[in-house]
Amino acid sequence: MKLVRFLMKLSHETVTIEMKNGSVASGTIAGVDVAMNTHLKTVKLVSKSGAQQSLDSLSIRGNNIRYFILPDALPLETLLVDDTPKAKAKKRETMGRGGPGARGRGRGRGHRRPIAGGSGGGSGGGGRGAPRGRR
Repeated sequence: MKLVRFLMKLSHETVTIEMKNGSVASGTIAGVDVAMNTHLKTVKLVSKSGAQQSLDSLSIRGNNIRYFILPDALPLETLLVDDTPKAKAKKRETMGRGGPGARGRGRGRGHRRPIAGGSGGGSGGGGRGAPRGRR
């Protein structure tokens, strides 16, 4: 299980988060998104200098988080169970050697694309002949 999926299950748990700038926030998790951005409510924030603040809510960007300090009473075994259903791989419908599903093999050798508006050959546009005006 991915760490972020585990953290997303921790809603309504009281945790302490240590940030990379040295600040420490303690509060109740309101939500965690896939980028590990964490939203706390009823927060006590202690800055690196030791100044304390009480906040109703705080959002912490995921890349600024150093540690999540979880409560000891947290049932880790039940939270770490991977309960997301696995997507079954699609069965490829190949018949082998150029059958259906064998794409991306190029046009092969000697294949000439017909010239738009003409019956082939001539001085139509496009194609890989000599440059125009030099015949």
